[in-house]
Amino acid sequence: MSSLTDRFLGRERFELKLCFVVVVLTLAAILIYPLGCVLFQSVIDAKGSLTGGNYSAVLNEPRFWRALGNSFTVSGISALIAAFLAFWCAWGLHFSRIPASIKKLVQIVVLLPLFLPSITYGFAVIYSFGRLGLVSQLFGVLPFSIYGFWGLLISDVIYTLPPAFLILMNAFHYVDRNVITVSRLMGDSPLRTFYVSSLRPIAGALCAAFILSFFLSFTDFGIPVSIAGQYEVIATELYTTMMGAVPDFGRGAVIAMAMLVPSIASVLLLKFAERFNFRYSRINYRAPERNRMRDALLLAYYGLIAMMLLAVFAVMFVVPFVEQWPYKPVFTLEVLKRILSDSSIWEVYAHSVGVALATAVVGTIFCYVAALVNARSQLLGWCRTTMDSFAMLTNTIPGMVLGIGFLFAMSGTPLANTFLIIVLVNVVHFFTSPYLMAASALSKMNAGWETTGALMGDTWSQTIRRVVIPNSAPTLWQMFEYMFVSAMVTISAVVFLSGARTMLITTKIKELQYFEKFEEIFVLSLLIFFTNAAVKLICDALAARAKNPSQSGLIKKTLARLGLARNTLSPISTGA
Repeated sequence: MSSLTDRFLGRERFELKLCFVVVVLTLAAILIYPLGCVLFQSVIDAKGSLTGGNYSAVLNEPRFWRALGNSFTVSGISALIAAFLAFWCAWGLHFSRIPASIKKLVQIVVLLPLFLPSITYGFAVIYSFGRLGLVSQLFGVLPFSIYGFWGLLISDVIYTLPPAFLILMNAFHYVDRNVITVSRLMGDSPLRTFYVSSLRPIAGALCAAFILSFFLSFTDFGIPVSIAGQYEVIATELYTTMMGAVPDFGRGAVIAMAMLVPSIASVLLLKFAERFNFRYSRINYRAPERNRMRDALLLAYYGLIAMMLLAVFAVMFVVPFVEQWPYKPVFTLEVLKRILSDSSIWEVYAHSVGVALATAVVGTIFCYVAALVNARSQLLGWCRTTMDSFAMLTNTIPGMVLGIGFLFAMSGTPLANTFLIIVLVNVVHFFTSPYLMAASALSKMNAGWETTGALMGDTWSQTIRRVVIPNSAPTLWQMFEYMFVSAMVTISAVVFLSGARTMLITTKIKELQYFEKFEEIFVLSLLIFFTNAAVKLICDALAARAKNPSQSGLIKKTLARLGLARNTLSPISTGA
């Protein structure tokens, strides 16, 4: 038995080492090398000589500092508003007696923007709150211009509200509600009770929601390009420099490097915020006490949030179905038929779906293999630390910087202007979240499955294939869903990489903006929305089926494959 186990461990180490080497070399090729190209491009002149002139030229430009200051201002304010709104959204869902059906509806409405590309937000805000917008027609024109700061602020809040909400929802899930009872028994004031039971336990998550919202707003390209107007921000400055009439790659590389500074700072602050997280040894999930006033106020608050979001995105469901908005608001299907009869629309749609599917498949496999090295291996600690370091690094790099890095690295190679390069940049861009999902799920599973499989004569790969993967199927479907949806809505990285032959829906929207074809823009946005919604429903159903609430079928299959009786294996955990 000892020799069998030794052979298994040797085989396991070989296969895991192979996985480790493949993952590290791949990430080095598609992450480290492109970033190195950006750095190199920033320190050479037109003749290829080393120089610091690019940095001095950019840092001495008032326009650069103005754009940087504007980015900090609008991102900071929008992050504060998004974190505040998300806090009360999440708090109410955990500490109220609102009916479960309404809570479910609130979550759907708040997460609605996740299924649309950020570039759509700007156009939707213009068509909703502009001088001839849908909301302006009903309630009057806003007292400020929607182009520039205010349009960016509204769009950024909508863009960052869903991720901030998800962070806080998860944090409140681990808050012990018995603290409320204890605080009241101690004679605390209502404000003190609120602080110790709701604010203090999730202080770290609240900081994380703000930092993540700031990072997303600061690095986003889609919203500024659609609604910023003359209000210069760092993302549009970078795009203009790289893709303008006279591209300046050296200056663009310097701006890209400058974007990394607040991005890295955001990740470091996220790690610092983790120390403020409060952990309970035991969590009580009893229902909150009845309070009609509290629940009524929360219902009104949710109604306002829903009205704000639906007022913005409702225009997408109106403009394609009227003859000419806003001059002839007469219902017709002719506009939709005309747009959908254009074969180029379906060609671009097929490109996007194909890239999203390839990204989801390749990305899920790649992230899962990396997570196996971290959570299911006997390799040295530095191997697992390397995986986590790559995850942190990919989470730090803005999509625009990745896109420029790939542009520099792949220019002149067979990969240039291909779908493969877009799939690769998507995989590395969205690596972090699926990797963490898989690592969390795999670490919670029975640690002895591989050893037990060895005793039954299975190789390590057979145990992974027959036992570990089936028990992590729900997480795999969640990873697939995340990768697919993210690939469908992204624009920051692919805007530098897609061409006429490889155009995606999001870059097509960017092209249509120049011709002011907003009807086509909203139709393409609806195609993205319904596709992402369908994929989410399918993946959620498959994940729920894989979980099998009683898990009896899954447990029986696992026990049968390992040749064990039911009482010899600890309970299976498949949560991500």
